[in-house]
Amino acid sequence: MAEDAEHREGPREYRMEELARLAGITVRTLRFYRERGLLPPPRREGRIVWYDDHHLARLRTIAALLERGHTLSGIAELAEALDQGRDVADLLGVGPPTEEEPVRLTPEELAARFEGEVTPENLAAAMELGYLGTDGDQIVHISRRLLDVSSALVREGIPLAEVLAAAARVREHAEALAGLFADVISRHAPEDDLRRLRPLARSVVEAELSLALDRRLNKRDPGGPGSL
Repeated sequence: MAEDAEHREGPREYRMEELARLAGITVRTLRFYRERGLLPPPRREGRIVWYDDHHLARLRTIAALLERGHTLSGIAELAEALDQGRDVADLLGVGPPTEEEPVRLTPEELAARFEGEVTPENLAAAMELGYLGTDGDQIVHISRRLLDVSSALVREGIPLAEVLAAAARVREHAEALAGLFADVISRHAPEDDLRRLRPLARSVVEAELSLALDRRLNKRDPGGPGSL
């Protein structure tokens, strides 16, 4: 007796009719999605085409994004941006972060985080910054802290495009600050001390930023707390 497909070892593969049934769509809709470039090409075996779990995950993502109001054209552009995005291995190519925690998300989870703001342009900008990479059907954000902060800013009404543009400028200053601290350490301590002393560098930057914000707030509200 042939072994049941569900108990075969290795990745599952589906004929077109089975994939459509599992995704809750018609075969006609499946063909339409494939023609629109929403699905990667299936594996061909003679005249038979085989789909796998990646296709099923993509179909469920399409359904979730449609429910959130995305158009098929927009979803196709997002799919293209993701397919051309950096692989997570490249994103973390210099080694896993020592303090920042990467976050794995499905495309629909990312769309839910940034309601209405996940556009191909914003996705490309985030990938260019190195914030996002792809790992199969998942998206990986390199830093939970940055993800949480950026989504909080968007909830406050700041467009994601502006958040990403500001992040690019912050990146330039952060690189300069890191270089400054590394130079000081290299002149006065073993190079290995850079890793050990990085919390001190972070504290200096956080304190100076806090004081700079205090000065900016006092300029806008000179009669506020602490004024004479």
